[in-house]
Amino acid sequence: MRVTLAVASGDGDEAGASEDLYEWLRQDPDVRPFVRREVPAAPEDGAMGALGELVSLLLAPGGPTAAVGAAVVVWLQGRRGNQTVTLTLPDGTQVVVSSEKVRGLTAEGASELAERVAAALQQERQEGRPGSRAADGDGPRAAEGGSSGAAG
Repeated sequence: MRVTLAVASGDGDEAGASEDLYEWLRQDPDVRPFVRREVPAAPEDGAMGALGELVSLLLAPGGPTAAVGAAVVVWLQGRRGNQTVTLTLPDGTQVVVSSEKVRGLTAEGASELAERVAAALQQERQEGRPGSRAADGDGPRAAEGGSSGAAG
């Protein structure tokens, strides 16, 4: 399963934030073998522009979804300013995690959030259903049938 991670940064430095997330994920020995860089296609004529560099994960069944969830949450907790990581699954489902909600979490809260992110990744693999899931520090939320989610 290919999962794409895109970073939206409050300071407009998506490329720098994507690079930082990529390097962070590469430090985790459980995630490192699955992390790839991906340059998005050029925008169509008239489009506003391309996104920054994306990070993709190639996860085999039973892959390190818990490690991915934990790595994303911990990375966001250490960032300054507002950051949002959107994990896009093969069926178009998006799991959105925002730093506005994770920065002040306790260790237990961060662990619970990481588990919710991992469960969303695992659930897609098991069910193969399109939809979106938003993960934040206030508790689990899920919205099925859409193409994007938001945490805020």
